[in-house]
Amino acid sequence: MTGVALPPGFSLEPLQRSHQRRPSDCGQGEVNDWLHTKALQHQNKRLSATKVLLAKHHTTAGLYTLATGQVDFGDLPSDLARKLPRRALPVAILAWLGVSVTCQGQKLGDLLLAQALRDCYEAGQTFAFVAVISSQTLTAMMTSPAR
Repeated sequence: MTGVALPPGFSLEPLQRSHQRRPSDCGQGEVNDWLHTKALQHQNKRLSATKVLLAKHHTTAGLYTLATGQVDFGDLPSDLARKLPRRALPVAILAWLGVSVTCQGQKLGDLLLAQALRDCYEAGQTFAFVAVISSQTLTAMMTSPAR
């Protein structure tokens, strides 16, 4: 399968130690901190996978991080849960997504999201999961009052 078409001058690569992580600023402190201090560590421990969007001169223009997880059967809407086994269910998680402030307004976030979903689709051909959720969705599910 082919990936999402990126604009000329951009490339997408798995995060490596050689990539410039510190100068990148997406305007969100938590995302910046993730990229600067934790993304490579988690990737090396096989807890998540981060891809970086590189601009000219190999500067980091954006990123996304994917991980796997589980959601509790009881956290799902009843119409969806009706057809699934009553146990913890595997999901793919879009944990982080960010675009550098210097590159915002170019629809790069849309392209990164599309590529992240394509990566999930391709992974789903080998490893089954019931949904792709964002980390914000997971946080909301974990903190919502019991039904």
